Amino acid sequence: MTLLVRLATWLALLVLGYGLLLLPSVHGEIGRAFSEAGSSMFTLGYAAPKGSASTAIEYLAAFSGLIVVGLQVGYLPALYAAFNRRETEVSLLVARAGAPAWGPEILARTKWGIYDGDTRPVLDELFTAWERWAAEVAESHTTYLTLVRLRSPRPLSHWLTSLIAVMDAAALHLSLAPSREPKLSARLSLRMGFVALERIARSMRLQVPDEPNPDAPISVSFEEFRSAASMLRGLGYPIERTDEAAWPHFRGWRANYDVAALSLARQLDAPPALWTGSRRWPSEPIPPRRPRLQTATGTADTPPSPRAP
Repeated sequence: MTLLVRLATWLALLVLGYGLLLLPSVHGEIGRAFSEAGSSMFTLGYAAPKGSASTAIEYLAAFSGLIVVGLQVGYLPALYAAFNRRETEVSLLVARAGAPAWGPEILARTKWGIYDGDTRPVLDELFTAWERWAAEVAESHTTYLTLVRLRSPRPLSHWLTSLIAVMDAAALHLSLAPSREPKLSARLSLRMGFVALERIARSMRLQVPDEPNPDAPISVSFEEFRSAASMLRGLGYPIERTDEAAWPHFRGWRANYDVAALSLARQLDAPPALWTGSRRWPSEPIPPRRPRLQTATGTADTPPSPRAP
């Protein structure tokens, strides 16, 4: 709708402008002026120009109409291709993070799915893929700002909440299990993530700090952090620090992107996922939805459900 409205607005303003330019050539007949401008803009040819001055203006109007429509139609495939690449990773994340996405859910489902195995290759692949995804989104969404507002076809999925979830998962892993892999891919994913959020937020003229303060307060409370850590401990996640010792590290990571992430989530009215702040319209945070696991003996238990703050 925004693309169509923008195209209609451009064309209407061009018709208005060329109609006003044609007024002196048609002796102030406003209806005739706009008739000739519209005929030239849309190349209908039902109103023939009269006089050299009006002919030049109408040829210019016809050229402008072709350029505007041609550019708009030409850019649609590029926009759709970028949107499709973005949504592929967002769709893949639904199985890992639920819908709406939540950072601790990624670690919980990974450990739940590989309970007695090594989660390192799975998380390493995830963080590496989302580092590249964040770089591509930063480039495409600042070049084509319209993409920022193009939503996922699934109501509870969103590119922004998915990115925040991956970054929160990386921050949790680095703060709770600092000596365990993956370390480098988690750090790189975090770095590229908050660079992408900052660039997009600045493109939308939102106020974000130039140099985030790692000691600044964040929107996630210590109790919410402790609840997430308790859920991971219940699943046997290899946690090496106490909640009190891990909290300053998580807060330091989160402070890098907390303001930009919450500003974008509020501005875009993203689905109210956990740990993503408030919205312009009153709403309660939605925990990620989990399917019941069916086994040969009935319905199996699922990981402990998160509580909305």
